[in-house]
Amino acid sequence: MHISGSCHCGELAFEAEGEFDKALECNCSICRRKGSLLAFVPRSQFELTTPRENLSTYQFNKHVIAHYFCANCGIAPFSEATMPDGTEMTAINLRCVPEIDLRALTITQYDGASH
Repeated sequence: MHISGSCHCGELAFEAEGEFDKALECNCSICRRKGSLLAFVPRSQFELTTPRENLSTYQFNKHVIAHYFCANCGIAPFSEATMPDGTEMTAINLRCVPEIDLRALTITQYDGASH
């Protein structure tokens, strides 16, 4: 499935390819506060369609995940990290993808605080 998403004001926009019928609801301190519903794709299946200069970045704890957000509207549409096996991944906040029916998602709870 091909999707398009963005922050609220459109300063950060992206497209991605993948299966988007499942989401992860993480319970780590940042995801809980943002209310993210995450889907993961290899970075090769993700394309930022606005300039990278538009990205503001927040990192915490071990500083291994780049949490991107818009400095204008404050919305955080995606994050990037590298898996232990070296695979570069993008975590997409499905709440930032208008065509996704959030009610139809299979949502898995994840307690990131305990790992």
